[in-house]
Amino acid sequence: MSPASEIVLVTGASSGIGRELAHCFAADGSECVLVARSEEALHDVADALEGAYGTDAHVLPADLSVPGAADTVADRLHERGLSVDGLVNNAGVGARGAFAELDAQRQVDMIQVNVTALTHLTRRLLPSMQDRGRGGVLNVASTAGLQAGPYMSVYYATKAYVLSFSDGLAEEMAGTGVTVTCLAPGPTRTAFADRADIDEARLMDLGATMTPAAVAAAGYDAFRAGRTLEIPGWPNKVGAILTRFTPRVLARKVTAWLNGGADGAR
Repeated sequence: MSPASEIVLVTGASSGIGRELAHCFAADGSECVLVARSEEALHDVADALEGAYGTDAHVLPADLSVPGAADTVADRLHERGLSVDGLVNNAGVGARGAFAELDAQRQVDMIQVNVTALTHLTRRLLPSMQDRGRGGVLNVASTAGLQAGPYMSVYYATKAYVLSFSDGLAEEMAGTGVTVTCLAPGPTRTAFADRADIDEARLMDLGATMTPAAVAAAGYDAFRAGRTLEIPGWPNKVGAILTRFTPRVLARKVTAWLNGGADGAR
């Protein structure tokens, strides 16, 4: 796939890892389609990409927590005559606290964005990549998906889905010219962490926190190399290995402590 001739769609492109991934693709000559809720923020990103790299950037505001949003995005692409060669499913929702106390709709929205919209958008856009025999999907999961996550139980479960879905789909796409890569970062300092109320959790004080730019660069390199899984940062890689050999009961108790924060989960 020639970066200079491709169109890449990035969800959650208005900030954080998504914005940095858009910069990575635009810097390589890719035309970008930017998806997020805030149209104003997307225009800011589009202006930055076009100014810095001279590439086209299309703004496509959409709220992926709304059922059917993936169909709306795909239909609008068709209306604009845009055939996507690369799909970056980065948009995500998180929340920290006891499952029985967190807002119910927030947790349903989490599943809708992290699982349903990701799956639906992939299903809508993948067949055309197969028909052309080129392209790729980059799904942003998390090391959270490697174990259960008390006090963020739904979020951890959604990221486990993304990891498993990506792994299975990568095998289905083998030999088709289409690649599937899953980026699974550890703690990252983004606006997402603030909205999800993760900033006060002990997890963010382990010294392994990465910047969105570093995470995006690792994910972009893995996508270009066609790797199936990328866990950026050696502390996160070591943690992923240890998780495989840690008894599940111990892993969930440790994670509950890490997610509790200094004053307990809120």
